[in-house]
Amino acid sequence: MLWPPEYFSSQRWAREKSFRKAGYRFIAGVDEVGRGALAGPVVAAAVILPEDFDHEDLADSKVLTPEKRATLYEIIVREAISWAVGEASHEEVDALGILQASLLAMSRAVTRLTPTPELLLVDGRFCLPGWSGPQKAVVDGDALCASVAAASIVAKVTRDRLMESVSPTYPVYGFSRHKGYGTKEHLEALKLYGPCPIHRRTFRPVSDLTGPPGPR
Repeated sequence: MLWPPEYFSSQRWAREKSFRKAGYRFIAGVDEVGRGALAGPVVAAAVILPEDFDHEDLADSKVLTPEKRATLYEIIVREAISWAVGEASHEEVDALGILQASLLAMSRAVTRLTPTPELLLVDGRFCLPGWSGPQKAVVDGDALCASVAAASIVAKVTRDRLMESVSPTYPVYGFSRHKGYGTKEHLEALKLYGPCPIHRRTFRPVSDLTGPPGPR
């Protein structure tokens, strides 16, 4: 996608630029992926970008091809001031619920950043509990803030690679193709073989096949 030069200097990422004009330098965008998956962890990323960072293809990871995500991932991790990832395991998703597990993964990513962010821009409607510094929850942040878009890409590529790496351990499920989401292929495999150790037992239809989770 090609943007006219004036777009970079005006409208594009205007929300994040407004915070920079307010005096914040180290702004960390925070996002997660994997909330809706039936298997595997929630993976979050936090990214602090240089003020002048931009790329014509930078966008919410969901609208990018895998090839463009991989290319942008390499650019982001090379040029970012700081970046980090955090996970909440499938066991933590079952124990805490998906919202709290997602916030936990994002908190883990943020605490691994150096320098400490002066402001967090958290994708979604919820801020991170326990974070003492300034933060803003930004709905559709991955479409409005460059650092959040970058975080969405880092989180997505990281989680996709993780699910590809475990696919040979559980070959009948096809994790390398659907990354644990509820595709037709995945649902048919669940019916045939039941859940494997990395499935989320509290998520339907996995819970329908395994019954209620045991004591926590």
